[in-house]
Amino acid sequence: MQARADASQNQPGNTVELKYNAEAAETLARKAQKLSILEAAPIYEQLVATYPTAAKFWKQYVEAYMAVNNDDAVKQVFSRCLLGCQHLLLWRCYIRFIRKVNDGRGVEGQEETKKAYEFMLSYVGGDIGSGPVWMEYITFLKTSPALNPQEESHKMTALRKAYQRAIVTPTHHVEQLWKDYENFENSVSRALAKGLVSEYQPKYNSARAIYRELKKFVDEIDWNMLAVPPVGSHKEEMQWVAWKRFLAFEKGNPQRIDNVSANKRIVYTYEQCLMYLYHYPDIWYDYATWHAKAGFVDLAVKVFQRAVKALPESEMLRYAYAELEESRGAIQAAKIIYEALLQECDNASGLAHIQFIRFLRRTEGVEAARKYFIDARKSPNCTYHVYVAYAKMALCLDKDPKVAHSVFEAGIKIYMHEPAYILEYADFLSRLNDDRNIRALFERALSSLPRENSIEVWNAFVRFEQQYGDLNSILKVEQRRREALAGEDDSAATERSLQDVVSRYSFMDLRPCSSKDLDHLSRQELLSKKGEKPALLNGSGLGSTKNPTPAANFSHPGASQTANYNPQQTPGPPSVSGNNSSSPNVNAVTGSTNDLDKLLKTAPAVAMFLKNLPVVEGPNPDVDVLLSILLQCNLPPRPAGNSGNTQLPASSAPGASGSYKGTRERQPGKRKQRDRQDDDETSTVQSAPLPKDIFKIRQIQKARSATSQTGSASVASYGSASVGAYSGELSGNTS
Repeated sequence: MQARADASQNQPGNTVELKYNAEAAETLARKAQKLSILEAAPIYEQLVATYPTAAKFWKQYVEAYMAVNNDDAVKQVFSRCLLGCQHLLLWRCYIRFIRKVNDGRGVEGQEETKKAYEFMLSYVGGDIGSGPVWMEYITFLKTSPALNPQEESHKMTALRKAYQRAIVTPTHHVEQLWKDYENFENSVSRALAKGLVSEYQPKYNSARAIYRELKKFVDEIDWNMLAVPPVGSHKEEMQWVAWKRFLAFEKGNPQRIDNVSANKRIVYTYEQCLMYLYHYPDIWYDYATWHAKAGFVDLAVKVFQRAVKALPESEMLRYAYAELEESRGAIQAAKIIYEALLQECDNASGLAHIQFIRFLRRTEGVEAARKYFIDARKSPNCTYHVYVAYAKMALCLDKDPKVAHSVFEAGIKIYMHEPAYILEYADFLSRLNDDRNIRALFERALSSLPRENSIEVWNAFVRFEQQYGDLNSILKVEQRRREALAGEDDSAATERSLQDVVSRYSFMDLRPCSSKDLDHLSRQELLSKKGEKPALLNGSGLGSTKNPTPAANFSHPGASQTANYNPQQTPGPPSVSGNNSSSPNVNAVTGSTNDLDKLLKTAPAVAMFLKNLPVVEGPNPDVDVLLSILLQCNLPPRPAGNSGNTQLPASSAPGASGSYKGTRERQPGKRKQRDRQDDDETSTVQSAPLPKDIFKIRQIQKARSATSQTGSASVASYGSASVGAYSGELSGNTS
């Protein structure tokens, strides 16, 4: 029947594209449950091929064969999935099948069933949900017949061992199992029960406490998700974190059990984790390295073999596997891994060739590495990296600069269009102190490279001349670079700038200017490239006495690209090469939105205000300087007839003095005298000049406000007078 099912796999209409589409897989699994086994078998094969650790698909597949009593097919499916998919529901299906097969076989069948229970509990007996399995096993032992007292004694011993194993396992039913164990011991012998119960009471208490902690980690895991390659979703990241926490908890051995039992629990947790994070190479690597650190290198090798089979395109796992084999002296096994990587992986890049050359150089010597390099040059996926790696190996390890030079010369004929290869070749010649050939290499490369690919080479040429050339050669190469990289209509780019001096006289992180000067030069260069002028240099900055006209193009904040200022960040030195015109910070400053443009067109005062905002450093600007700049800014007048909703206070508005005076005349005499004193103080404030120091102005205002709390009328008169005096003083300074 299995052969017929496999043959029907090629029938048309049964193939559905399921590649890691969980919803489609669930739909197809529900569809297969309604079909006959002949029609459903190809669908199940496709499901388990895509999701080899999906216990629910394997369980449905097995139950479909069990429904038609095809025991041979059931055994075959179980042999494929049990050890690789250690899920409690799948294993309970397995024990149900074993009991069904062995029913009616007498003592022999009972023994086979008992072995199956022991086999099952050795793998999934530590699961937090294995309580019903322990209860089922204990019930099976109780119901097994005993023909003589010796068999009865063996039966009681087996029951006691099962109970004692169950009550020290943190499961959902640990409390019920403890009660059943107490009843069992008391039913056998009350004299022995007291000693045995007191002996296992601390172990049970520990298991119950660990269960409460364990449940917190188990509840964070989604036990229904399918194993799919990670795509970076939030749910996947949360599941990865939950499994990492679960593994760390088990590795800590919180129950303080023996090493064998603790290692068994850790292995079971890793196996469960791989059912859901099957496509995560870091989980496979952690599992293998944990085995290796524990001293089980053979088990680590088996885990790597499974990992390579699960993720055949992962070069990382293959290198780690080969590293493990090489570290334990299995050189031939490691070589086979490298060869398989080069033959089986479709995306085996030049890196695989480089690593194999290094491996051969370490293990078999110079000649083996040289022979393989000659063969690797003919490979279609050989890149310039292979030439660079082998040349450096010949120079540093073999101490043979002639061979290295020959390799670089052979590669330059093929990879003249690769700027990175040219720079590596120049670095090699620099090690040999061959300045003549370095200049010749730069000239050869720049004569053939297109303008957009020659920037790095030009910069390297300039750096070389700045370090080792004379002044004439430095200036000549710098001018050639400016002319070569300048646009057709960019005549200003060919002129020298102070940036060139900074670049010329810098060394490593040492510069002939401060970071503030460097930042200023960078901003000036950006503005010059955009054809703009700084806001404070266009006649509207400090000391300006004219009414400037709002500029058409002015800098204003881009609301869509704002970023919070973080004073703890330590940005590196700004670039002096002039290639940072595409910086996101610059775009954030000069960018605009449609809403803001409309606002600035309809409100020229806002435009002028933004235009006069000074450039400040940090989140806390100097308030006094900021106020002095803003107060000297002459904003455009409001259009006539547009009164808006703004009204002058009653104390300063013309025409309001009559009503105010009438109110004062109705006050008592003392109040009139007090108001006259206030008026005298107001006139004094308006006539007396204020100091020019902003700090003193604030102190005077605070002192006057403290003495002017005698009434609403006096406060209003003092406020208008202060404003008038303050604005009069500033306008006098401006004029």
